[in-house]
Amino acid sequence: MLKNVVAVVLEEIHPFELGVACEVFGLDRTDEGLPGYDFAIAGARPGPHATHSGFAVDVPYGPERLAGADLAVVTASSLRGRYPEPLLEALREVVARGGRVLSICSGAFVLGAAGLLDGRRSTTHWRHTAALAELHPLTTVEPDVLYVDDDPVITSAGTAAGIDACLHLVRKVQGAEVARGIARRMVVAPHREGGQAQFVNRPLPEGDGASLAPLLDWLRHHLDEEATVEQLAARVHMSPRTFARRFQQETGTTPHRWLVGQRVLLAQRLLESTAEPVDVIAARCGFGNAAALRHHFGRRLGTTPLAYRRCFAEPAQG
Repeated sequence: MLKNVVAVVLEEIHPFELGVACEVFGLDRTDEGLPGYDFAIAGARPGPHATHSGFAVDVPYGPERLAGADLAVVTASSLRGRYPEPLLEALREVVARGGRVLSICSGAFVLGAAGLLDGRRSTTHWRHTAALAELHPLTTVEPDVLYVDDDPVITSAGTAAGIDACLHLVRKVQGAEVARGIARRMVVAPHREGGQAQFVNRPLPEGDGASLAPLLDWLRHHLDEEATVEQLAARVHMSPRTFARRFQQETGTTPHRWLVGQRVLLAQRLLESTAEPVDVIAARCGFGNAAALRHHFGRRLGTTPLAYRRCFAEPAQG
């Protein structure tokens, strides 16, 4: 269920991250056939809260507003480590009675302080992943992703990754059509490719400055073909070692991991939009057989291709 949604704020609010929650869940789009949400903003106390941009936000509710929440969206804050216990307890109670919590950027530290990350996978902005892992050693921090869904706890990376996480949850609970409708109104992609590793500050690639973008574009159109590091390096006239280093610098990941991610994304789209058998989709995506597709699909998304299709396939046109 996803009806009662509360955005949770602390002092030194980051306005953009709060705006993400307001934009996804706080606008009435029922005139377009999209679901409406009982949306509110709550903090440790009602009243004005400072932002890091120099203006204040009048927060109407305290922690008691989370009592009926299906989802608590914990937004980013410059406040670190001084989280009021009544608010942490309210977040724990949301999960205890079957609700979900979702953090945007540094909101993950609030969930960590509440103990909700213990034994779960998580992420946050790439600048803060090391600090999150150090402060909360019982969570497995994944630094290279846009969000982590370890239901009922969803954590997202920095800033705009909160949009990805919110739309993912809408898609999961209310279906792909609803997520696409909200994304259209927001003029954003319903699901974005890649992870946050590509945004980490790294030295520029050595060499003549030629980008691998044309190769990446070619790969996206030939995912059904075999592609070893040696073959790809030969296409761009590099040694395999130089190619692997350049690829890591430009994409933030390895050629194999990038290819698997692109193939899983293609499989998601085909499962949503076609009725093709899983073994046919596996071949089209370059996995070779259904068993390999199920293996990588499960590792990436925590579900099976058939279960994913049941949730997200577009309805048949009459």
